[in-house]
Amino acid sequence: SESLVVCDVAEDLVEKLRKFRFRKETNNAAIIMKIDKDKQLVVLDEEHEGISPDELKDELPERQPRYPSEKTFIVYSYKYQHEDGRVSYPLCFIFSSPVGCKPEQQMMYAGSKNKLVQTAELTKVFEIRNTEDLTEEWLREKLGFFH
Repeated sequence: SESLVVCDVAEDLVEKLRKFRFRKETNNAAIIMKIDKDKQLVVLDEEHEGISPDELKDELPERQPRYPSEKTFIVYSYKYQHEDGRVSYPLCFIFSSPVGCKPEQQMMYAGSKNKLVQTAELTKVFEIRNTEDLTEEWLREKLGFFH
């Protein structure tokens, strides 16, 4: 049964993402989400305020021994200083999909990613295979394509 499972997004998470889009704070912040396999729901895992890309990297499940190859969805509000001095706060959707995930989990996350991106109304969608890649340089380079 290799069919794509599309998980719904938990109601409270939908509301949280909506509020997050319009947040007034000027620090970096992240919402980390995961899939509750039994309920087939995308749910909130953790929230972080004032978190740098490098700190965010350390929060990702595959850095923690109890979830060696868990996939994760992240919505990250990043304070981006442009070369001309302007500051913007792009919302990035980062899909962390480490190598070594179970096929069923891959299908569930792959199927649910687009729904989550649509629900959160995000346009800057990045995927990382290796959490070591999640650095400020990587993020700035990715965001550099959106001028």
